[in-house]
Amino acid sequence: MKQFLKFGLVGLSNTLISETIYVIIVCLKGHYLLASTTGFVLSVFNAYYWNNRYVFKEDDSLEKRIWWKVLFKTFLSYLWGFVANLLLLAFWIDLLHIGNYMEPLAELLRGWNIRVLDAQTLGSLFAEGINLILVLPINFFLNKFWAFRQKQCRNADSDC
Repeated sequence: MKQFLKFGLVGLSNTLISETIYVIIVCLKGHYLLASTTGFVLSVFNAYYWNNRYVFKEDDSLEKRIWWKVLFKTFLSYLWGFVANLLLLAFWIDLLHIGNYMEPLAELLRGWNIRVLDAQTLGSLFAEGINLILVLPINFFLNKFWAFRQKQCRNADSDC
């Protein structure tokens, strides 16, 4: 549980990075797929660094991890979530037109003189939030049991 909480803190920093980038690009009227991709790449580098140093620390009694293999596996672990996120974004935004349901909130914000958050932008932001809830738990298990997993030393007498 402690490890999951640490992973959650790293995930929070990943989310802040990816969502900040997503919000900036979307608010600048950039395409949501470009926004999501840019945020994804930068947040995975952040995830690798902090998960390696803080969450899934290397155990000296086990076989040493090879950094580039762990980084590659980290990208693959997060890639499934990224693809799922893109598919879900397209579902929410392009198929369900979630932005159309955000008009009352956009109207309220316009009343407060906040015009950058129109209904479509709010829909894109809301869709991204829904997707975070769906993807996070699976990312934890992929990272813990695959990307950062260490094997037992092959020879007990050797220094791993």
